[in-house]
Amino acid sequence: MAFAYKADTLVIGNNQSTRLTNTYFYELDDPKELLTINEVVKSNSFHACKNPLPFLGFTKPATWLRFNLRNNANEPYLFISTGPSIIDTFDLYYVDKQDLKIHHLSINAQHDKLGFQNFTYIKCPIEQGVSKTIYLHIKSKSPTIIPISIYDESAFFKTRSTVNIISGAFTGILVISILYNLFLFFIIRDRSYLYYAFYIICLGLTQALLRGYGNSLINNRVLLNDYVIPITRVCFGSTILIFANEFLQLKTNLKKWYKYYMLLYTVYFVVLVFIFIGYTAFAYTLITINLTTIVLALLVIGLYLYKNGFKPAKLFMLAWGLFLIATLLSVSRNNNLIPYNWLTVNVTPLSLVIGIVLFSAALADKINFYRNETIGLQNFAISVARENERLTTEQNILLENKVKERTIELINANKDLSRIIDNLKSTQHQLVDTEKMASLGRLTAGVAHEINNPINFVSSNIMPLRLDFDELFTLVDKYESVVNQPNDARLVQEASDYRQNVDPVFIKAEINTLLNGIEEGARRTTEIVKSLFTFSSTDELVLKKLDINKAILANLLILRSTIPWYIQIKTMLNDIEPLNCYAGKINQMFINLIANAIHAIKAKEKQEDETITIITQDLKGYISIEITDTGTGMADEVKERIFEPFFTTKNVGEGTGLGLSIVFGIIEKHHGSINVISSPGSGTTFIILLPKAKPQTN
Repeated sequence: MAFAYKADTLVIGNNQSTRLTNTYFYELDDPKELLTINEVVKSNSFHACKNPLPFLGFTKPATWLRFNLRNNANEPYLFISTGPSIIDTFDLYYVDKQDLKIHHLSINAQHDKLGFQNFTYIKCPIEQGVSKTIYLHIKSKSPTIIPISIYDESAFFKTRSTVNIISGAFTGILVISILYNLFLFFIIRDRSYLYYAFYIICLGLTQALLRGYGNSLINNRVLLNDYVIPITRVCFGSTILIFANEFLQLKTNLKKWYKYYMLLYTVYFVVLVFIFIGYTAFAYTLITINLTTIVLALLVIGLYLYKNGFKPAKLFMLAWGLFLIATLLSVSRNNNLIPYNWLTVNVTPLSLVIGIVLFSAALADKINFYRNETIGLQNFAISVARENERLTTEQNILLENKVKERTIELINANKDLSRIIDNLKSTQHQLVDTEKMASLGRLTAGVAHEINNPINFVSSNIMPLRLDFDELFTLVDKYESVVNQPNDARLVQEASDYRQNVDPVFIKAEINTLLNGIEEGARRTTEIVKSLFTFSSTDELVLKKLDINKAILANLLILRSTIPWYIQIKTMLNDIEPLNCYAGKINQMFINLIANAIHAIKAKEKQEDETITIITQDLKGYISIEITDTGTGMADEVKERIFEPFFTTKNVGEGTGLGLSIVFGIIEKHHGSINVISSPGSGTTFIILLPKAKPQTN
């Protein structure tokens, strides 16, 4: 079909953001989602949109948008983001002009890259001064307006910061209100405060999920949009009914019509049925209709009760009046009946904040209402008035005593908690020491085995060396006798015969061989002792220069006796500059990681061609250490918990569960990072990055 108008190119400059309106985009309807991106790119069915912003309704849950985007900002990319809305799919496509390939970007692929878990955005690469044709595929089961904005980097960060500040303020108001009403409930024991706290909690969850904060907790849009959000809205509506029922005492004050009020609960039960059988779009529509019905019903009920003398209904009615206006504006905005702007976007949370204040005042006014009734009764009889005064005084004293008792209980609980924390810290230190002693035990066994070999070698050479020297000394004595008595033919003959028997040339060669063996044994012992010096300062918090490669080799030497014959150690140690670090801690880290790798390989049912590979690299600003084993590997649920204190997969008595926790603490102390790559049956790789810059001492 022919276009109704020619859309403008959307140009984004420095510090600039623009909302995507129908001035810039064409729309292609795809309600059944049958079109592929190749068909969309080639389609001539794009048409102008009558609505200023993209709109998804009950009969049109998905659509395609096409617009031209030009980047005049300094950075080679732009941010495309949506406002508060429930979106199932938000995909971006563009055709590369060089290779003519269609590139696809998705919010799921780029989620959490910049730490904005609550924002739906795509970082689109566009070089400065270049224009691209962008195709957006949007899908939502909730009938709503989809506001889309395009930012340069600076405007994006500013906007997100502002939104976070506003959200933080709104959250703070909700948290304070929840704690305040819970406190009043525990003091006064009026269930209205408890139900009101539940109402605020569900209100906060509903707004948080609408604005995308659920994405940081539930990384599954189907689960979030089809189940969590609608169920949360059902809980929100139900808490409204429960709170209003308790506050207005409807079972007493609305006897004749109370059964019709209970039908509103039934609607939410029906909504839950539609949610769980997969009719999510219809469930969203039913939730909106029922919420509007509830607000209207409560407004009428409040007006009725106020006219019949229930004065606390005044503020209650005013609060619901504001919420009704906000609800109607929000529904009208989502159905494209009124403009989408800052006021219509934020009218619901603003009315809710005002409503919280009014409801709190209504609760206080309810107390005053009953108090005034008591004072009115006092006017009928002096005796009743005095009795009521006495009772009020006693209640105040009782309340003060309760507050004092609760305060004392809190103080005592705080003291007990402090003692428990101290005990836990002491226990933790003891367990850490236990882990160190366990490591020391392993080292001692290994070192004893390593030293025993060269010592035995030295000891076995001493006896034959002593015999060789005795023979030489005897030969020297006989020659000395000949020198003293050169004319004695018998002495000369004895010396000559003895020399023939002992063979001095052989003795000389044997002595050199034995001395070389003793020297080799002493050298190996010295090498082991030098390696042990690296562990003499495990707890010393003094920064020293450490050659990481030499430290790795020293640790391998110490652990050599614990490494089975079927495990091959492979090292690829590149040239790296000495690291300024806590040397003892770093060596403890190597011992724990290598020992874990050995244990993982030993745990396999069958071992063959097993290896432990250690690679060091010098990166920009960091030193990288990779330790890879061919062990049993880890499942995802185990990998997520391996750095937790006391978590271990070893059998009882084989480990304390503190080894990797200590490793994590050592790396954290050096302001480094550790990453784990593992899957069951495929081994494990630990990647450690340690900064070259001097760490700050704690």
